[in-house]
Amino acid sequence: MKKTFLAASVVISSCIFHAAHAQSSVTLYGIVDNGIEYQNGGANRVIRMSSGGMFATVYGLIGHEDIGGGVHVNFQLEQGFSAANGAASVPGDAFNRLAWVGMSGQFGEFRVGRQKKPQYLYLDGLLDPLAGKSIASPLGNFMSTTVRANNAIAYFTPNYRGLTGQFMVAMRDSTTKPSNGIQFYNAVFKYVNGPWILGTGYEQQDSPAGTSVQKAFTAASSLKVNAARFYLVYHTETQSDGSENVAVYSASASYLFNPANEIVVMYGYLHDRSGRGDNAQQLGLSYEYFLSKSSMIYVAAGLIDNRNQAAYTLKGTEYAGIAVTPGATARGIIIGLTHKF
Repeated sequence: MKKTFLAASVVISSCIFHAAHAQSSVTLYGIVDNGIEYQNGGANRVIRMSSGGMFATVYGLIGHEDIGGGVHVNFQLEQGFSAANGAASVPGDAFNRLAWVGMSGQFGEFRVGRQKKPQYLYLDGLLDPLAGKSIASPLGNFMSTTVRANNAIAYFTPNYRGLTGQFMVAMRDSTTKPSNGIQFYNAVFKYVNGPWILGTGYEQQDSPAGTSVQKAFTAASSLKVNAARFYLVYHTETQSDGSENVAVYSASASYLFNPANEIVVMYGYLHDRSGRGDNAQQLGLSYEYFLSKSSMIYVAAGLIDNRNQAAYTLKGTEYAGIAVTPGATARGIIIGLTHKF
């Protein structure tokens, strides 16, 4: 009798465990991106291996649990590292890129923790065909806004006839002055109507030392026409201490010849509105050959024409460009391989 009862208990427990397990999932994912790069910044030039030429090299965990009533508890943890030497992007940080937990349902979605800002997360697909990544992207090289925020609270609205919004505030901590209150806020809206997408966003962030405030505004649009997609972007950044006052205009297009071949052309112009004349313009090109759904070979190139004391450089997705002589032409090319898992 005892043996029968024990066997029944094991079966029931197993069924309960599997039922509970079926309501939640955790996925390990990652990207490995490595390339060989050449850059010339006037007086400086370099040939080097660069990790993150097109996508950041990362690994992470993303999980969801269905707690009933259409409500889910979600989390994401993500760490960046170099595929060239295996070193963490930020030594000492367990998950330097993402570390958040939240809930989603018919009410929308809340997230709390370190996460991507709405300006980047919500508009990256509208910035240009490369989502503001690689040395080929003028927006990636001209924009100085940070990608992520610590201590952040974000809310995503439900979709209403193609219109969605995202709002975020980020709290101060011991690394900022003052050490409490709100340091950053952002609001972004996006409208999708078939092949046409329109987005706009505004953000304001105090410097860690509390000495100045950066304000950024972005308006972006893209339109898909058969195998091509076209992008237009207007972006402004100002710093209250007068160190920055620029407007960036960008136009780009991608064309998918077939499922394995895509080419991208990008142009960007940065206007220095301070009156100093430190303007710059960039032409960017990229070619992607898709080996499979998970792997691709890419070539990306960029040329920046700096004027007066402008010294904009070619930045990769996860690394800084080399020092550029003020007023010099910066140019570079990278050939790389990416695998996603």
